Amino acid sequence: MDLFEYQAKGLFKAHGVPTGLGEVATTPDEAKAIAEKIGGVTVVKAQVKVGGRGKAGGVKVARTPDEAKANAEAILGMDIKGHTVHRVLVDPGAQIEQEYYVSYLLDRTNRTFLAMASYEGGMEIEQLAVERPEALARVPVDALEGVDQAKAREIAEAAKFPAELIDPVADVLVKLWTTFVETDATLVEVNPLAKVADGSIVALDGKVTLDDNADFRQPENAGFEDKAAADPLEAKAKEKHLNYVKLDGQVGIIGNGAGLVMSTLDVVAYAGERHGGVKPANFLDIGGGASAEVMSNGLDIILGDPDVRSVFVNVFGGITSCDAVANGIVTALGMLGDDANKPLVVRLDGNNVDEGRRILTEAAHPLVTLVETMDDAADKAAELANAGK
Repeated sequence: MDLFEYQAKGLFKAHGVPTGLGEVATTPDEAKAIAEKIGGVTVVKAQVKVGGRGKAGGVKVARTPDEAKANAEAILGMDIKGHTVHRVLVDPGAQIEQEYYVSYLLDRTNRTFLAMASYEGGMEIEQLAVERPEALARVPVDALEGVDQAKAREIAEAAKFPAELIDPVADVLVKLWTTFVETDATLVEVNPLAKVADGSIVALDGKVTLDDNADFRQPENAGFEDKAAADPLEAKAKEKHLNYVKLDGQVGIIGNGAGLVMSTLDVVAYAGERHGGVKPANFLDIGGGASAEVMSNGLDIILGDPDVRSVFVNVFGGITSCDAVANGIVTALGMLGDDANKPLVVRLDGNNVDEGRRILTEAAHPLVTLVETMDDAADKAAELANAGK
């Protein structure tokens, strides 16, 4: 889960990372009131989970409360790379002398953690990484050893910070590592980390991505969710503990196992090229236990998508046998009743497949078409979706 800047900086502050943090406003009048409370120069910043806010006009300096109000009026409702701005952060201004870059992330390729830092950081860090990669230090971090003062100094030295900045930057890096570990984050980034007029080092911006798999030990993470912006179908699926992602196609997909579902997306997309350009409507992995309740929940989510015209149920029986899956489909359709109103193409294979096919054949549900192979089933689902325009 990605956090908004104000949420990220709130975590920084809670873990001792030096940062300036104002307040969030959802109206121009609120922005003005916050600027009056802070006093002096403030910065009004769009709160969206995407980079490039400054270039898009989503970050504006205000020298008076009235100017903060005007800036908020200009920013609220703005579209930044497909993200609508619903709130702004009014932060205290800072007299920046230099800008740097630091981050920790999960390095999945090398199965470790990685620290990244640059003395030449700031707004154009992506461009710097491409044009002068030697200016961006990449230092592996052992998960068990972590980042102590010695490791933090190693990172700062690798990033070519001058001697007088090594210790203050290292202090920030240690606290940032604590934030990374204690929040179960997969990314913690500060851009810019800045030296300000009084010589102190401050995190002026923040980006944090939290690991959803750690929610069971981070109950407070639920408070970070942006429920207003969440897709309602994805939110409903999450409540039912289903692995669902909404896509922009017309063929609903249910499978058991992420690999099988990903393959199903591919074959449906390929088949759709022959049938009016229809595409997969979702990713939905029901996992190993395709019970009637799980199948019913999955079908309920997919059939609730107005874009869906047909559903492809692609199951390989393993731990859960095909007869259990077939019984689950029949029972689920009975449970859904009139809400089940779109054609289903079912492909079963694997453990006890003959019995599973027999159950579906004898049930003879008018919405169900049983197809033996994955490619043929994808073609049939795409054909039905195209016919359902």
